[in-house]
Amino acid sequence: MIIDDKLIKPLTIKAANSVRKRTNYNFHKRNDDPLQRMLNVLQPGTYVQPHKHENPDKREAFIILQGRLLIILFDDQGNETERCTLDHATQTFGMEIEAGVYHTIIALEKDTCIYELKDGPYDPSDDKNFATWAPSEEAAETAQYLNKLTIG
Repeated sequence: MIIDDKLIKPLTIKAANSVRKRTNYNFHKRNDDPLQRMLNVLQPGTYVQPHKHENPDKREAFIILQGRLLIILFDDQGNETERCTLDHATQTFGMEIEAGVYHTIIALEKDTCIYELKDGPYDPSDDKNFATWAPSEEAAETAQYLNKLTIG
């Protein structure tokens, strides 16, 4: 599979028109694949509730293909422990997150596209442990929380 503009461009349009302002494209063919590989295209304003991959433990890695992506790590109480901006201009291209670490990702530019790798298998019932100290995607205070995270 070649990752080029022919693959990414339709995904940017789909993400821009999505209510959630993001979309993904899976390279893995089955949910039980031991290595989940995908493209994620995110638009500014999309909110990914802080979460961790634990029980079962799963590592996750992000590599920037276009745009800019802010990754924020948290401790178990919701205190920020690290932030990293993936950006070709600063030559920061990727980040691997250990299993059991709360994190979120934030698109800082239109049509941000990342290549994501995560240990499999994928089971939606236990894939993410969402942080109870952060608003859910549907909560009224989500936009305010996302803004606070973005400006640091």
